[in-house]
Amino acid sequence: MDIKILVGKRVKELRNKLGVSQEELADLAGLDRTYITSVESGRRNISIVNIEKLANALKVTLKEFFEF
Repeated sequence: MDIKILVGKRVKELRNKLGVSQEELADLAGLDRTYITSVESGRRNISIVNIEKLANALKVTLKEFFEF
């Protein structure tokens, strides 16, 4: 499976577990809501910096973030 799709599914899984909307996650991470949408759908090639922002916003370590 494409890594962009795996990461997108993981972001959505962690976001749902935390109980926040895409808009709330975007605010917590300092990103745009449309960016979160494109990440979750696997259309975005996400940078390491933004992975860290999302992991922090999702209240997980980078190790936990990558536990597919």
